[in-house]
Amino acid sequence: MQGDIMKKIHQDNLDEKFVSRRQGFDGRLLKVMVDTVTLPNGRQTTREIIAHPGAVCVVPVLDDGSIIFVKQYRYAVGSVLYELPAGKLDHPNEDPLDCAKRELSEETGYEAAEWQKLTSIVTTPGFTDEVIHLYLARGLKKFDQHTDEDEFIDIEAVKPEEVRRMLLDEEIFDAKTLSALCMMQLVNKNFI
Repeated sequence: MQGDIMKKIHQDNLDEKFVSRRQGFDGRLLKVMVDTVTLPNGRQTTREIIAHPGAVCVVPVLDDGSIIFVKQYRYAVGSVLYELPAGKLDHPNEDPLDCAKRELSEETGYEAAEWQKLTSIVTTPGFTDEVIHLYLARGLKKFDQHTDEDEFIDIEAVKPEEVRRMLLDEEIFDAKTLSALCMMQLVNKNFI
């Protein structure tokens, strides 16, 4: 699990204790582990965990304040989504900032002169150990987009007031994007 980079909180009356692990599924993207744990009351049960190497999400801000979004079809939800550039770490030990730089360049064709770590989030801790590291990128310079051969992505620069409208009209509903924009608002008051 990759939670080592995040603050962990323990409480004896709530912590579950690891007993054993077996692999339930080994796919190209996801691995499902079935852990046996001891509950605080002493009983044992299982937890199905999707193991994930981790990911990044970048808020790329142009000099005029516009934010670069990617638009892509997400099969699992059957819709084109407005998302911030993002991608998974190549391996659990990859430096998240290196991954963020790579994903911004691949998905949008932009490179950034300034990087700021916003926070790290857990996406759905009820069944996955995925951690997404959120970054702000400024000082953008445009080069060529170079997506993976199975990625079909449009990019769009959206003014802050339009981002606000899209958020309120529920046109942006990707969780990592919402989290990153929320952190941007906290870091840069009155950003959107």
